[in-house]
Formats: sequence, C-alpha cells, structure tokens
Amino acid sequence: MNETVYWLWLSMVFGTGSRRIWEAMCFFETATEAYCELSAENCRLNLTQEEIANIRSITLDQVRSLMEESEKKGVKAVGYSSEEYPHQLRHIVNPPAVLYYKGDISCLKGTRTVTSVGARYASDYSLRAAEEICSELARNGYVIVSGFALGIDIASHLAAVSVNRPTACVMGCGVDVDYPKDNFRFRDMIIENGGVFISEFPIGTPPHSSNFPKRNRILSALGRVSVVFEATDHSGSLITANLSAEQGREVFCLPPADIFSSAYSGNILLLRDGATPLYSAEDIMERFLIGGVNEQEIREEMYTGIDTFGVEPTSSADKPKLDITRLARPKKGRRKKKAEKITEHNEVVEEKETEQNKADIIGSIPEGTLTDVQESIVKLLEGCSLHADVIMTKLEIEPASLMVELTELEMLGIVKALPGKMYSLC
Repeated sequence: MNETVYWLWLSMVFGTGSRRIWEAMCFFETATEAYCELSAENCRLNLTQEEIANIRSITLDQVRSLMEESEKKGVKAVGYSSEEYPHQLRHIVNPPAVLYYKGDISCLKGTRTVTSVGARYASDYSLRAAEEICSELARNGYVIVSGFALGIDIASHLAAVSVNRPTACVMGCGVDVDYPKDNFRFRDMIIENGGVFISEFPIGTPPHSSNFPKRNRILSALGRVSVVFEATDHSGSLITANLSAEQGREVFCLPPADIFSSAYSGNILLLRDGATPLYSAEDIMERFLIGGVNEQEIREEMYTGIDTFGVEPTSSADKPKLDITRLARPKKGRRKKKAEKITEHNEVVEEKETEQNKADIIGSIPEGTLTDVQESIVKLLEGCSLHADVIMTKLEIEPASLMVELTELEMLGIVKALPGKMYSLC
C-alpha cells in the first residue's frame, strides 16, 4: 500500500506539523510500522488521551477518502518517504510528514532554489529589485520559492512567470483555498509554467494566523539560499530569515533605500547580524558555482537514495532505544512487526554484519583518543548521516557541548559536516 497513507494517518492522529510525529518515529523505521505498532492494543508508547482517542477513531478508510477528495480537486499528497518529497525538507527539524501539492512538485528536485520574502506593502524600490533579480535568476534556471502573499511574494512569483519559468508557492492554508483573493487569478498562470502550490495543511484548511509560523520553516528550507527584500523589525520575513540561518542556509538582504525608514529596520538588523548584502542576481549565482556547498547538495539529491528521517535503514537489533520526553522507552522482547516478515537467518546475518562494521570503525581509532561522548557520536553515525539536533536528542547533550565534540571529531578527520547541519563519518 502507498506509504503516504500511513504518513497521513500519523499526521491526523498527532496533528499537522506536530513534533509528536517525530518523537514517535524515533522508535520506528517506517510509517507503516508506526501504524501497526500504534494501533495495536498493547502499544507501549506513552500517548495522551487525545492521541489514543484519535488512534481508535481514525481509520485508513478515512485517510483514503481524504486523499481521494483531494485528488478530485487536482491536489495530490506526498509522504515523507516518497521519491517526490522535496529533499531539502528531509533534514530539517520537524519536517512535514505529508505535503499536499497542486502542479509539478518535481520542479524542486535537484534544482537551484531561492526563497524570496518581504513586506506585503513594499516600496517601489523593493518591488523593482525583487522583480529584476528574481526574473534574472529564473531566466538562468533558478526556481523562486515564496509565500504567495501580496507585495514581494507575488512580485517574485510573477517575475519567474514573466520568463516562462516555474515557481513554488508555499501556502499557510489548503492549496485549494482562495487566499489571498487578489492573487488567486495568477494560479493557473503559475501552474501552466510548471510551477507548484505546496502546503502541509489538508484541503479546505482556512488561513489561520497560527498556520504561518509553521509554514515558514518549509518556506525557508526549500530555498538553498534566502533573500529578504524589505522587512520591519517585527515582520514574518525575519522569522523566515532566522529559520534559514538555523537550517544552514545563507541569507541575503537588500540594502535599505532609506536607513531612517522603519520599513527597512528588519533589513538593517539582518545586515548587522551578518546577512550578505544583495546588489544583483550574480551575488546569488556565485553561491552555486561548481564545487560549492549548494552545488554539492544538489548533486547528492540527484544521485543519493532515499533514507528515512536522515537515517539509513538499520537492523531491528540496532533500532535506537531512545528515552524521548513524554514517550515511554520501548520494552525488551518487542513483538514481531506486522508490516514485514524477516526470517531468523536474515536477522542473524544482518546483526553480524552490523557488529563487524562497528568493530572496523572503532578499531581504527587509537584507544584513549576519544571522549565517551565522542565515541557515542561515532557509534550513532556508523552507516548513516544524522542532523545535529537528532544527535543532541539521542545523547541528551547541550547544543554548545555537542558542537565542541563534533568540531574535535572533524579536526581528527573522523567526522565530516554536510549541508543542512548534517554529519557523517569520513
């Protein structure tokens, strides 16, 4: 059965955009397994009464009905483990379990993407800069990502459309919802040019104000760099910019037209905090030269197989027994998975191979070289790559302490940093 059905079930049980989905998924390898274990009578995870009620009341038939209703409106759903799922979102904290989209989502795959944000009621100066820079980027094969709002957002989208290039619109409501009304007339034009509308919210979801902070983490992550054209010091554009920086993305900022205008107070804050001044499209294009981090990331997307939550599949013997806050530690003697049947022979062979890999890696490091924490990090990274936040959660270590340990491991040539705060063994 389509794995997306189970991802959507998890989203309905825990709530759209809920971190609880990933707290639960720390114990499972696939969404299918999660469904089988969570819906079992003797589930051992520490769930809330509301979650238990949802598990009992939400059926797969209801999930399929929602997917069918969406498809009737031309809206498709894609789960986290699907090939169509944008790779840029795989390694962020709390990635959307399911994305709903209308249009061509493949325009985001293995592509040079730029997130463009700014004020709804922007100045002529900022609008002109957005139009000229985004159209030049689109003309050179870049995909512009924005939030389909008034002002800078729609100017950025239309700049791409003006040169017949795709653009991605990240919504804070259902992709079928007529919002904002002034921009609705541009939807067909965007889709006809190969663009896409994306949301983690199901069809019919209205644009509640609480949806947009959740939306911003997707908006910031889809672009390999972000650009702020105009922002006050309390605008949502600053939130997106800060999220981009936290996700390891470079943030560009248009120098203000007037340093005394509060309309550019956010631009000034960003530039003071280290954002890169933006003077032309060439400033961004330079960040995608061959051999650069962004270009390497794109190549990895095109030629690397799909993993699960940034972790290569491991044997059942190696499944991490994490003590996640508010979720119980799985007990020993866990019952056999319903979703897959593994022969006793394969389990024994797999366990031996895993133990041999561990011995090879640990054996190559001189005794006494590493601290206990560093040895734990090495063991976690054997055969996979992990986000820094995942390592921090598993080891229950403070962020600053983790960075010190990772830096020392990099200097020793044992660990290497990857784009998006990911780490793997050298």
